[in-house]
Amino acid sequence: MSMKRLTKLNTVYLGLLLFVVAQMLILLVAPRINPFLDENNIEIPTQPSAPIAWWPGEVTLPSGEVIDVPASSALGPILIYIFAAVAVLGLTLYKIPLTALKALLRLLFALLFSWGAFIATVFYVPLPLAVAVAVAFGAFWFLIPLVWLHNLVLILAVSSLGAVFGRFITPWTAMAIILALAVYDFLAVRFKFMLWMADRLSQISALPALIIPKSYSEWNLNLKKHGEKMIEANPAGREYSILGGGDIAFPCLLTASVYFAQGLKPAAIIAVLGLLGLVSVYAIQAIFLKGKPMPALPPIAVFTLVGLLIIR
Repeated sequence: MSMKRLTKLNTVYLGLLLFVVAQMLILLVAPRINPFLDENNIEIPTQPSAPIAWWPGEVTLPSGEVIDVPASSALGPILIYIFAAVAVLGLTLYKIPLTALKALLRLLFALLFSWGAFIATVFYVPLPLAVAVAVAFGAFWFLIPLVWLHNLVLILAVSSLGAVFGRFITPWTAMAIILALAVYDFLAVRFKFMLWMADRLSQISALPALIIPKSYSEWNLNLKKHGEKMIEANPAGREYSILGGGDIAFPCLLTASVYFAQGLKPAAIIAVLGLLGLVSVYAIQAIFLKGKPMPALPPIAVFTLVGLLIIR
């Protein structure tokens, strides 16, 4: 096997490994949420009884029971929020010069990464230490966004988001979100919107994606200085493998939702099926697309849907 081929395979293995790490974090953080809330007498909405709640308000179940569904658990508002955020971000990147956006977007990312580090640690260490770790991670990334640090804080952020919000929505609502976003992912890659947006964000060192260099020495690369190298239209000239943050975040959301609804074993099954979905993405990309960009959510959605049917 040639060294070039081995290097390409390494980026695949590392991408799969990072996906596994994110799923493992979900299964470490999610079980600590309810005990933490109980110990601190914190009451927040839980998963509704309806398989899919389309809109907030009172919902009558087939059994005749009437339940109240908050906006945080209803599919309609969640999809509106997600697609509105994508539209606003795209319009902002198109209309406003990157120099004007750089500080603001980097600050927002630093806050998100700090929050993710806080959620991932607060259930295991004293509150002051969790706050210190969160501030340190966010500040370090803001000042010196090295590739390895960027990947670490992004995984902490997406797994923390999944663990927290997975408690509010049912597994089938999470699945519906993934299916809707899979359609968007396919269209965004097909019409090059995703590549355009990733290119713009990489220029301000605020790329919401895992960055996997082909060379191990480049894990210490500073994104402030080399962010423009992250995205290349020509696969042959691309020095990095890119795995979108959403391709990890939404499977994590589904895993957490299944955990809160059915327990650890079904959640682990969903995590494994999500991993197999990502394996199929890399296989399709290598065999049929010769390394060209492809949407990862559609295959992941198919495998996780099979997983939901299995645990049902």
